[in-house]
Amino acid sequence: MPGQPRNSRTSEESRNSRIQRQVMQLIIDRRLQAGALLPTEAELMEDLGVSRNSVREALKALQALDIVEIRHGYGTYVGQASLTPLIDGLTFRTLARHDHDTGALAEILQVREVLEEGLIRRVAATVSEGELDRLEAVVSRMEAAGRSGRPFPELDREFHELLYACLGNDLVPQLLAAFWTVFRRVNGARGRPDDPSPEVTARWHRDIVTALRARDVEGAQRAMAVHFRGIEARAGRDR
Repeated sequence: MPGQPRNSRTSEESRNSRIQRQVMQLIIDRRLQAGALLPTEAELMEDLGVSRNSVREALKALQALDIVEIRHGYGTYVGQASLTPLIDGLTFRTLARHDHDTGALAEILQVREVLEEGLIRRVAATVSEGELDRLEAVVSRMEAAGRSGRPFPELDREFHELLYACLGNDLVPQLLAAFWTVFRRVNGARGRPDDPSPEVTARWHRDIVTALRARDVEGAQRAMAVHFRGIEARAGRDR
């Protein structure tokens, strides 16, 4: 609040953070799943020993993190705990670094690159023929779009989500999709083209599938590295 002493503001923020942690612990302790109804404000006041205003402020903060969902007139529910706050925060962080325009975007790309180049080794050892067929179908659609000079950002995203499905790790596609979304948002905000060479991009993805078909772990990793080198080169040219 304007005019409020610094120590008072700090104490209030600390109290709010503590109540947020207590609400999250309550969700964990009671094993509440996404979509489950939380206790009422009055019940939370009693359980946590705090005021109604403190409960409301904590719930508002948790809603911003998608940990809870406030449905006015119905109650407060456990949220999806999605990566949307991470996406929004990284997008803002990248766009706000005006003095490091391309460098900030490159950092996002490098994190995704490290994840994908490491994970592709596991994919090569576990991906099934059926999953390869689905990847092949996406690449064929990429190639058709590329021949007509049309960018295919959604196909690109679909390919990378399918690629890691065989790992059975729900967090992997969510995390990669988060970095993909940030990269696309920042590119769009800065007026950069989706893909200046769609045919080349389609070939990079074809090379990844070809190496996986051959169960060539090193080849798959090299193909993924070439893919990212190409994206980095394009980003550098757009400075």
